[in-house]
Amino acid sequence: MSDAMPDTMPDAISDKQPDKYPVTPDGRYFVVNGRLWRTSNPHLAPDVRQELVVQLMNARRQVGAAKKADDAAAERSARAAVDEAKRALGERGPVWWTDGAPDFNRRMVGNTPYADWYAGIAQPE
Repeated sequence: MSDAMPDTMPDAISDKQPDKYPVTPDGRYFVVNGRLWRTSNPHLAPDVRQELVVQLMNARRQVGAAKKADDAAAERSARAAVDEAKRALGERGPVWWTDGAPDFNRRMVGNTPYADWYAGIAQPE
């Protein structure tokens, strides 16, 4: 699967709805519709993280504007900026943890070592 994923996936866990996207016990992923998504690197300084989030949101707006204008070159450029911000946040590219554990980003949780943990969570109705 390509790193060019839809730009509508959640980037971070909502502080207001902590149960909406359950976070794995190790804090590496959150789950959306049964799929694991890598969390941002928790070791980023808050001001650095905020600046990267601002860059990400700007790039996403540029994607929308390019699509609306039917400008393929601008869309490619904007998607590259989205990817760059997500990599800087640690959500794509090399993992931010250092223990050598494999990356299960974008995998269905049921096909990973997190399956039992996820099965034990009370699912919202």
